Amino acid sequence: MITTELTIRKVGNSMGATFPKELLNKLRVSEGDKIYVTETPEGVLISAYDPAFAEAMEAYAEGSSKYRNTLHQLAQ
Repeated sequence: MITTELTIRKVGNSMGATFPKELLNKLRVSEGDKIYVTETPEGVLISAYDPAFAEAMEAYAEGSSKYRNTLHQLAQ
């Protein structure tokens, strides 16, 4: 496990942290992208993974197979 130290700095009326380029590459994010902070039993997880989007895609996958013919007709 690699630990990276970030420093919290004042940015306008808010606070922010500067991420090293290597860490941004590992997260596969760049300026303007969103990252998500999730509380877990082990601590806090920072990732580019959006749990709400994943849940929506799961619902879509279930619905798309159930209503495959209907969606095909709507696409025409």
